Amino acid sequence: MTNSIKFLGAICLMFLVSLGATAQQNTKALTKEIKDKAVKQARKEAKTYSKDGWYTQPGSLPMDKQIEKAWMKQYEEDENGYPKYYVGSGNSVAGAQSAAKLQASTIAKQDLAGRISSSIASIIETNIANEQISAEDAVTIQQTVSASTEIIAQKLGRVVTLTELYRKVGSKNIEANIRIAYSQELAMDEAKKVIKKDLEEKTNVAREKLDKLMNF
Repeated sequence: MTNSIKFLGAICLMFLVSLGATAQQNTKALTKEIKDKAVKQARKEAKTYSKDGWYTQPGSLPMDKQIEKAWMKQYEEDENGYPKYYVGSGNSVAGAQSAAKLQASTIAKQDLAGRISSSIASIIETNIANEQISAEDAVTIQQTVSASTEIIAQKLGRVVTLTELYRKVGSKNIEANIRIAYSQELAMDEAKKVIKKDLEEKTNVAREKLDKLMNF
């Protein structure tokens, strides 16, 4: 009996080790696939940007490496197959590079927040159908989510700058092109806090139902 238990234990251990090795191989293969896609897209995109007069700041990563980093973030997925990062972009023209960068960064953050808001709106729309919520509250909820972009943009923590490109426009102006990324998990957490607080003030929906509504 003891020998049988030991044998079964050894088989289980071998099985677990095999699973671990397979998972590791799959992860490596997936990482390589993402890397290959990113490199291919980056080279193609960098050539187009260079032809159009874009350049990078001295001391920063080369353009193709910045774009490769951006594509890597866009291709990454979590364990459920959803994008791991939200990515936003913004362009702005100003008389000084610093001003163009600031404006483009603000637009990129708003773009990113808009993507988060749209994603949440889709989820909440489905959840509303599953909960007994009055038509009036349902409209308020949808309007609140739609109007949350600006607040979400303000509440986002430190974003990851993926690309920072510039080009001359005319004789005096500079155009900035900024691409940023933010963790989907962190973004959802921040957005939920913002929207839930707003809904508690604007609707008569019970907290229990709000919790279910915001369960994502």
